[in-house]
Amino acid sequence: MTTLKTSLKRYFLTGLLVITPIWGTVLVLRTLFVAVDDILGDALARFLPQGAYIRGLGIVTLLLLIFTVGLLATNIIGRQVVKHWEEWLHRVPVVRGIYATLKSMMDILSFGEREKYNRVVLIQFPKNGHYCFAFVTGVMQGQVQAIAAEPLVNVYVPTSPNPTSGYFLLVPEREIIPLDMSVEEAMKLIVSGGLYQPTQAAVVGHPVAAGARAEVPIA
Repeated sequence: MTTLKTSLKRYFLTGLLVITPIWGTVLVLRTLFVAVDDILGDALARFLPQGAYIRGLGIVTLLLLIFTVGLLATNIIGRQVVKHWEEWLHRVPVVRGIYATLKSMMDILSFGEREKYNRVVLIQFPKNGHYCFAFVTGVMQGQVQAIAAEPLVNVYVPTSPNPTSGYFLLVPEREIIPLDMSVEEAMKLIVSGGLYQPTQAAVVGHPVAAGARAEVPIA
């Protein structure tokens, strides 16, 4: 009986974890589509003959608008326009915070900035004996590196479940542990809070003893 209760509980929780994000996505998309269709639909209805408006035309207009903006943003002139627009938004006190947060979330979720992350590593954080995922973003140079007693590596430690916030750390090269894991897999694992399990997450390095140096290619 105990085994049956445990199995039923496990099946129920598994089904709940599967259904909840799917249903939530449907509700969010439905709300978004209805809102967009109402806003753009009312605007289009003013220019169309009475009775000519078809429900859903607002969504089609939005899709065409998104496609047109994407098309324009891929050429040189469009990129300059987007750049100046973003610079203007960053000058507005309240708007810049909202825009920066939303843009960071979209970049993370679409992995649009994955070229900034060279590799996934494991570091001890926030204290020794506790490990977390981190993304290597480069190697420290200049005055800071000259002051440090050993080579430092730039790493970004994202928080869960919101990877748009996190910590920028300078970690000694010998203390990072390379992982055979893609940025996408690591990001999914972080966003899900550990519920998602990568298919292959083999550690290709091992913790390095104090005083020894690990050869970790950054390029």
